[in-house]
Amino acid sequence: MADSTQKVVLITGCSSGIGLQTAVMLAKDKKKRYHVIATMRDLKRKDKLLEAAGDAYGKTLALQTLDVCSDESVRQCINSLKDQHIDVLINNAGIGLVGPVECISMEEMKKVFETNFFGMVRMIKHVMPDMKRRRGGHIIVVSSVMGLQAVVFNDVYVASKFAMEGFCESLAVQLRKFNVTLSMIEPGPVHTGFEAKMVEDVSQKEFPGTDHDTVHYFKNVYLPSSIDIFETLGQTPGDIARCIKKVMEKRHPHFHNLTNPMYTPILALKYADDTGDLSLHAFYHMLFDFGTLMRITTSMMKCLTCGCLRSRTISPD
Repeated sequence: MADSTQKVVLITGCSSGIGLQTAVMLAKDKKKRYHVIATMRDLKRKDKLLEAAGDAYGKTLALQTLDVCSDESVRQCINSLKDQHIDVLINNAGIGLVGPVECISMEEMKKVFETNFFGMVRMIKHVMPDMKRRRGGHIIVVSSVMGLQAVVFNDVYVASKFAMEGFCESLAVQLRKFNVTLSMIEPGPVHTGFEAKMVEDVSQKEFPGTDHDTVHYFKNVYLPSSIDIFETLGQTPGDIARCIKKVMEKRHPHFHNLTNPMYTPILALKYADDTGDLSLHAFYHMLFDFGTLMRITTSMMKCLTCGCLRSRTISPD
């Protein structure tokens, strides 16, 4: 139970990765400023969280079952809290999907949107009324740089993140009138077991119904380039957790919060040309004409990311 001096923080998707690291980091805050409610769909997956939390569990960290895809699960979780009071909601739960569109079923696509987009909306709908009544609160949504700039062969995942960004950009204007802050956290690649397993799985698929050339581009061009980008530009879940904590503790948090300064030049390229041709052609040539030079390209991105561009990101350090 939180005391009157602590902020109540509810986090979704805490069985691993960013959610787990964020929950543990906040629960172990030296000043004990937070009472963390770490949630996950299946409590059988709680062991990693409890091991990392140590003595914080039962003190500044509580555990709850919550499936963001279920209205009833979300309702039960929120109703179990004293006065349904949440100071900070961190929407982290999400799933990925990569591959040629031709071989992805509509059910798989709907599952991504049900988790990433509608799961987020469901959480906000349940906590927003109380925040508005109290004229205070902070909603943090873990989005992605792919919610700002599309990436080839991530079509459905990108679409779900673009939807999240658009929904929150609209809602943030209304919430400001009620002194409720909405912040987007926009990581690039993050080193987790989930991403590694997904790349391994898709590299072994046959992709029935997809033409030979597209399968070749996906397996032999995109996947190697993607692995290079993860190795060169990837951050850890702990990096993202530190960024989230910084955003939480800012007096006036920004709406957009890129966590990786290496992506600032990419976004600058997109917004430098309102026709969209510049970024589209640049990504086309990077992937299909200069795929073997991806490591050089990513190294150049590091050089391009000067101090003035880094100032637009929320650094984990």
